[in-house]
Amino acid sequence: MQKFVAFIWGGVIGVLGGLIGLGGAEFRLPVLVSVFKFPTLDAIILNLMMSLVTVIFALAFRVGLAGLEPIAAQMHIVLNILAGSLAGSWIGVHFATRIDEWTLTRAVAILLIGLSGVLIGHEIVSQQFSLVIPAWLQIPLGVAAGVVIGVFSGMLGVAGGELIIPTLILLFALDIKLAGSLSLAISIPTIIIGLTRYILKGRARIIAAQSTFVIAMALGSIVGAWIGSLLLGFAPSSMLHVLLGIILLASAIKLLGHHRPTLPKALLN
Repeated sequence: MQKFVAFIWGGVIGVLGGLIGLGGAEFRLPVLVSVFKFPTLDAIILNLMMSLVTVIFALAFRVGLAGLEPIAAQMHIVLNILAGSLAGSWIGVHFATRIDEWTLTRAVAILLIGLSGVLIGHEIVSQQFSLVIPAWLQIPLGVAAGVVIGVFSGMLGVAGGELIIPTLILLFALDIKLAGSLSLAISIPTIIIGLTRYILKGRARIIAAQSTFVIAMALGSIVGAWIGSLLLGFAPSSMLHVLLGIILLASAIKLLGHHRPTLPKALLN
């Protein structure tokens, strides 16, 4: 029964991921913690694994529909962001394995709340402001943004799409649908670096221990990513941003409600 529920949740999350160009990790993480009761660090590692599967298939489905040319034409932007995100992902794992679970959970919730604000307010901001970044400034800003994206990816087990997509739109003035495809291409090596770091630190045994659960949820995510990619041409971007923002905010509230801080052991003696 748990595997079937995992498949269904994976499908729902995969649709959201395939639709906007995300790994779905920001939606999956609260589900892993609140619904399936995984400790936060275990949930982060499982989340990275399933995000990798979702992102790979979501990108493949998008390339199948739109072709590889639009992504190839912007490969310099992909490499620009990756220059920072790969290093940031390595750093993020270092922090994730050294802080207590309540602090880590709060960090996840704060990220979700912040991202919900970005998504909900994106249309208003984009209509009121039109930033033109000089080409010579785009490269260092892209690297700096990549570091931040990588840190959050490694530390919180997310693909980083909600940070990558606004960066691509605001910094490089890309269309949101193209930004979604590039976000998937950037996320794949970023996630791989984070997973590799957890494996080298001996923290990834949870993936083998929960292999059937991972497979069930990953299969659901693949099916969902395919459905989401088919819906891409019909989804209004502004409504989608608001919907995803509301879901992220609700997820953050649920995550904080599920994890309550406990008294230090010294105070209980």
